Amino acid sequence: MMDARLRRGRGALAFSFLAQGVAFALLVTRIPAVQEQYGVSDALLPAFLAGVPVLAGAGSVAAGALVARVRPGVVLRWVQPVVLLALAGVGLGDQSWQLAVALGVFGLAVGALDASMNMLGVSLQRAYGRSIMLGFHAAYSLGGIAGASLAWVGARLDVPLGVFYAPVVLVLVPAVLAGSRWYVDGDRPGQGAVPGPGGDGWVVGRVLLPLCLVMAFAYIGDSTVSNWSAKYLQDVLGGSEALATVPYNAYMVTTLLGRSVGDLAVRRFGAVAVVRGGAVLAAGGFAVVAVAPGPAAGLAGFTVLGFGLSVLVPQTFAAAGRLAPGASDAAVARLNVFNYVGFLVGSPLVGALGEAWSYRGAMAVPLVLVLVTLVYARSFGDGGARYGGGHERSRTVDVG
Repeated sequence: MMDARLRRGRGALAFSFLAQGVAFALLVTRIPAVQEQYGVSDALLPAFLAGVPVLAGAGSVAAGALVARVRPGVVLRWVQPVVLLALAGVGLGDQSWQLAVALGVFGLAVGALDASMNMLGVSLQRAYGRSIMLGFHAAYSLGGIAGASLAWVGARLDVPLGVFYAPVVLVLVPAVLAGSRWYVDGDRPGQGAVPGPGGDGWVVGRVLLPLCLVMAFAYIGDSTVSNWSAKYLQDVLGGSEALATVPYNAYMVTTLLGRSVGDLAVRRFGAVAVVRGGAVLAAGGFAVVAVAPGPAAGLAGFTVLGFGLSVLVPQTFAAAGRLAPGASDAAVARLNVFNYVGFLVGSPLVGALGEAWSYRGAMAVPLVLVLVTLVYARSFGDGGARYGGGHERSRTVDVG
């Protein structure tokens, strides 16, 4: 039965998002331990970390080319175990070259993984005829919270990275492989083709460019929170070391909550209204952080930020699928590259401005950029659009 097939596909893909959230959180939250295990200096560490998003961008582009020949579900089925095994590799080595190889494999595979997951999400949303993309990203946020919590336990117990990562990988690899049998690629006519007179360049320049900018701006905001919230609360607002760990956790929780209800909001108010609301909320959060008189107000600002930024990335992927219905896989792969562009630009930019000027002033950068999203909000669909496919379908055909 088609409805049951779609429901299974939706559940399997949600688990894939969750597993990726766990894996990524386990890596980024244990960077200090990785640095200590491999003896990587503070000067060299940024080079290792910057290599991951650069290679991820290359992996996303490669996935875009690959899905012209094989379905995204096949790509996802095989790259997700590679990501997990690369995570285990990070924990098992002790030489710098081993870390470089493990992070390199992780970066390439995670780019293809992110692209193929969102390709499947877009095609499933089209099959459902209603907004479901935010739910997948909510699963990712939930996985991130679970992974960060596991990392906290591992750090508290001083568990060696190899011992810590191995059981998680041993559980998740067979689980994602088992779940992959239920992936649904949907009807994908012409996915390798790009519409328009100018081929791929036409899609990027005339259709995807506004969405690419929104994606980059959203990840500049996200990387600002993930990289600078603790330092900002402690050094600028005078919070304690323990309190400095709270903003990112609060941000992750509100991101999860925003994504959990976001699909309902899209169905009720439309994608354009939800994106505008998210941009205003995010800008308001950054404004509160920038002028906060103390740590309590700063924490409130970072909390509001989670609600605002949570809706932008999933809706950007959904809009790409709507605007390029005959080439959604290619569009998603190209758009996904700007995830890593934002990540690469955001943290160094805020850090440089903070050191040269002030960290309060540096918060104005993501604030202004996220407000620019309002200019491009119309790219997310006409004002009445409730569903990711750019059209309404009767609720009698909703599934799952």
